[in-house]
Amino acid sequence: MRNITKFNENWAFTKDTGSIPVNIEDSFERVNLPHTYNAIDGQDGGSDYYRGIAYYLKEFKKSDLPSNAQHYLELRGANSSAEVILNGESLKSHDGGYSTWRVNLTDYLKDQNLLIVKVDNAPNERVYPQVADFTFYGGLYRDVNIISVEESHFDLDYFGTPGIKITPIVKGDDADVEIEVFVTNKKEDQKLLYSIKDAEGKEILSCESDDLKVSFEIKDVHKWHGKRDPYLYTASAQLVENDSVIDCVISRFGVRSFEIDSQRGFILNGEEYPLRGVSRHQDRKNIGNALLPEHHREDIELICEVGATTIRLAHYQHDQYFYDLCDEKGLVIWAEIPYISKHMPEGRENTISQMTELITQNYNHPSIVVWGLSNEISIGGSSEDLLENHRILNDLCHKMDKTRKTTIAAVSMCKIDDPYLLIPDVVSYNHYFGWYGGDTSMNGPWFDKFHEAHPDIPIGCSEYGCEALNWHTSDPKQGDYTEEYQAYYHEELIKQFFSRKYMWATHVWNMFDFGADARSEGGENGQNHKGLITIDRKYKKDSFYAYKAYLSNEPFVHICGKRYVDRAEDVTRITVYSNQPTVELFVNGESIGSKSEESHFFYFDVKNEGESEIRAVAGNCTDESHIRKVDTFNEEYRLVEKGTILNWFDITEKEGRLSLNDKIGDIVKTFRGKLLFGSFMLKIMPKNKKGEKKEAMGFEITDDLMQMMGGFTLLRLITMAGGMMGFEVTKEELLKLNKKLNRIKRAKNK
Repeated sequence: MRNITKFNENWAFTKDTGSIPVNIEDSFERVNLPHTYNAIDGQDGGSDYYRGIAYYLKEFKKSDLPSNAQHYLELRGANSSAEVILNGESLKSHDGGYSTWRVNLTDYLKDQNLLIVKVDNAPNERVYPQVADFTFYGGLYRDVNIISVEESHFDLDYFGTPGIKITPIVKGDDADVEIEVFVTNKKEDQKLLYSIKDAEGKEILSCESDDLKVSFEIKDVHKWHGKRDPYLYTASAQLVENDSVIDCVISRFGVRSFEIDSQRGFILNGEEYPLRGVSRHQDRKNIGNALLPEHHREDIELICEVGATTIRLAHYQHDQYFYDLCDEKGLVIWAEIPYISKHMPEGRENTISQMTELITQNYNHPSIVVWGLSNEISIGGSSEDLLENHRILNDLCHKMDKTRKTTIAAVSMCKIDDPYLLIPDVVSYNHYFGWYGGDTSMNGPWFDKFHEAHPDIPIGCSEYGCEALNWHTSDPKQGDYTEEYQAYYHEELIKQFFSRKYMWATHVWNMFDFGADARSEGGENGQNHKGLITIDRKYKKDSFYAYKAYLSNEPFVHICGKRYVDRAEDVTRITVYSNQPTVELFVNGESIGSKSEESHFFYFDVKNEGESEIRAVAGNCTDESHIRKVDTFNEEYRLVEKGTILNWFDITEKEGRLSLNDKIGDIVKTFRGKLLFGSFMLKIMPKNKKGEKKEAMGFEITDDLMQMMGGFTLLRLITMAGGMMGFEVTKEELLKLNKKLNRIKRAKNK
């Protein structure tokens, strides 16, 4: 029988050698897997984390392995390229850091063995990802196993296959279930025993066959119906010789049908089933991507608590254990490969191999409904090579899996008539109106515009969000990184997206803050802070509860702004989120009234005098907070960015006049403001040659881009553009520009 031996303990690790080690030296660090060598430097900012070669070494005796005839090394995640070396022999290399792959060690084993895995996450032009807003942690960051089998066994060589492929097709109240297995060195006298068990472990169907593919009919099938009823069957196949089982493979599966309709959204088993959820990155504070099972379980519980029905597992293949948890909890999944941000002509084969691995290894998971071809890949335009790459991937997905759809996450600037959008079955867009420019009110209307132009293309939002840290204000503004602005942003987006039934899925970016070592924003470098929860999973931001109010059936009430204690205003607004119909607010034990809101967002104006204990009551649920009256604003609540040329609060503002803190859209409403803005941008923008398209920050200047840029304050646009394009504007130049703006009257609102 097959034996699986955990091979995680007591590896030697080094990245301080210029060549492949020939033995384990005393200076090498001892580590247990999972392990990454970027857990700290990949999250501390500076875009300077180690990207290069590291070695993992392990000594073992052949006699310590099971007595089976064949022994495979299984690596479930080695980022991003790796090579296996046994006793000085290079056995196999692999490109792609997020999938399972295996190496047959059998012919190279000795009595005493030195196993070396060379891991390399250095930049190159052929292995994805290379450009993206997250840290590419290097290392053996998932389990490593030894799988020991007999000469005849279920396949272990084909792209990390589980050896069994299960295809259920719903036929009314029944289902046809096809089970296909893949066997290496099958002999004529060997038989296959197939079995299906229900969720309680009772065998309901079985057969003996010589065939590698059989079909069963399940009468009155119990369907997998998302969170409401994530029912799972179990299929197994046994390879039998002389009445003895010599190998066995087992996989759970669910029976469901689904549609993605351009008018009605996502439909599960014939019922409309709105997909409203989050995206997830897999890393954690000071752990990187080297997660343990308890980390995955905590993540899935938090996602279930917020009430999500779907997860976009970005931007790569996630751990098999996490897909298993999604099956069990009934989450509907978007699974994708890391074909992201920058199209690399030399990377086509890698996109094909990573997609082949993704589908091969995850085919049996009922939670997965779409295969993601790429993310924001057209950021530099849709070349013919890029389009051909997508057509190849799209055809590959449909050839390998006739039961699921394909999708893409298009970058915001991608024109809605781009031919790239016509390749997949369904489309989603990454939009950040209200954060990276534009205004929150632009989000819903943009999707209406797309829906009107392409009524037959299912459209969703694959990313939207804004950053929030422990900064606070009673007057939240776009770009201030306060928890209050993030809460306001998501209130507005919830209202717009959840009321548009045609949107097939919406995914918040992101469920958790995550490592992005190149980032320098919000006062804490090395992270993207758009999460609803902090990277250590310790703090749920107020926006988390906005979604819980809309999506969860678990009764609760939450007072926002608990970290915002000191307040200077005489009357302050207290925001409460709840999924209960009525909320009553008490201040120092006295009720100031109750409110009923269908929106789940409740707002109370509270007199701010001395110390105030706040209590919210909704049904049987209560929550408490505390505020304190202060004379002046507590500067500890305000972000002061280190290294920035100018902070927004350092800018002189005059009533009725323009300043650098005004949005570009408001500045160009005035004739003088438009001239001043145009002349300043001409100084800092690269000159276009005659006949060339006008570009800004690598994007073609279109009406849509200008509309989005109009939502940036001029200061924020200059700061962001300087970082992306490398030009420098001095503090003196900015103050001089601001002085000129102060002379221009704001346009009156019509």
